[in-house]
Amino acid sequence: MGWAEVRIGLDATPLLGRMTGVGTYTSNLLGALAHHWPQDELVATAFTWRGRGSLGAVVPARVLVRSPPAPARVLRVTWASVGLPPVEALSGSVDVFHATNFVLPPVRRAAGVVTVHDLSFLRYPETVSAASLAYRELVPVSIARAAVVLCPSRAVAEQIQDAYAVPSDRILVTPLGVDPQWSAALPPTPSWRAARGIPRDYLLAVGTLEPRKNLRALVAAYAGLVAARADVPPLVIAGGAGWGDELDLRAIPQGRVILTGHLELPVLRALVAGATLLAFPSIDEGFGLPPLEALACGVPVVANDLPVTREVLGDQADFCDAGDPRALAEALLAAVTDPHGTDGSRRARAAEFTWSRCAEVTHSAYLRAVALGS
Repeated sequence: MGWAEVRIGLDATPLLGRMTGVGTYTSNLLGALAHHWPQDELVATAFTWRGRGSLGAVVPARVLVRSPPAPARVLRVTWASVGLPPVEALSGSVDVFHATNFVLPPVRRAAGVVTVHDLSFLRYPETVSAASLAYRELVPVSIARAAVVLCPSRAVAEQIQDAYAVPSDRILVTPLGVDPQWSAALPPTPSWRAARGIPRDYLLAVGTLEPRKNLRALVAAYAGLVAARADVPPLVIAGGAGWGDELDLRAIPQGRVILTGHLELPVLRALVAGATLLAFPSIDEGFGLPPLEALACGVPVVANDLPVTREVLGDQADFCDAGDPRALAEALLAAVTDPHGTDGSRRARAAEFTWSRCAEVTHSAYLRAVALGS
């Protein structure tokens, strides 16, 4: 069965508002799928009242938009309580509906596919928001409804199978990709850096300011590093406001930690391309795009030693126990003075991950879902 022989509906809600990691996944996957599907055979639906009118401007021209008024909170209540309305009442008739963001609505005739990006809500509930904690009830229902469950890494696939006993023929790993624009990114201009007080050399972390990103441990490690080595470059943290306690910078000399807030993607690419290294101390991840994108820029990476970071970054990063500030500080210093890998080897690792490949594997999941449902 070829690309054109099934009509696919996708949850495009993550494309609305400020782009998150799930939004990046949904946007790039939809773009890659649209290269293969015929006009109007991919259907984008948003389960929200606000902003749904702008959906047509953020999906590829070949994608059909069907997004009737549907308040998300009301939908979740009725989906959970009475199993209505079926998703086809909103998306129109489709062969497969792909829930891109953890929650699969009830389906009538369509085969259901759901992407579960991580299990932080089960494994580290203290690090996620109240909205994400709701996944403890919503995700198992979605998995039960789905013909096929997608996840971004083998590490998450194993966690899902352990937690929910999903048969191996119903789960598929669809590794994420790196946009080629990352490998072409150039460092920020001197005038841009000067306007923001950022010197030529700087350490960088990218992530929303929330507990799961473990930025408090990074700040503690950096404080110890600065106390021991005055020549360590400043630390730049790029990310929008999330939730949880603010970062405590009192132990660090003023101006040595720079918070940029949320940055638009072209600016973020430049900031990553110009970094001395990227630190990725996250407690838990489903994949971890920021360090892979840094490798695409040729930038050294220091990452928390997790199964998923080992899986994605291979032998092209330095790994440490990021829960130990001293170990993290030592890894940062080692990467500043003698970084792992080379510019070429880092870029080559990142080049192994493409959105085209992600779309191809996802397409095979759609065909498997149809076959299992027939």
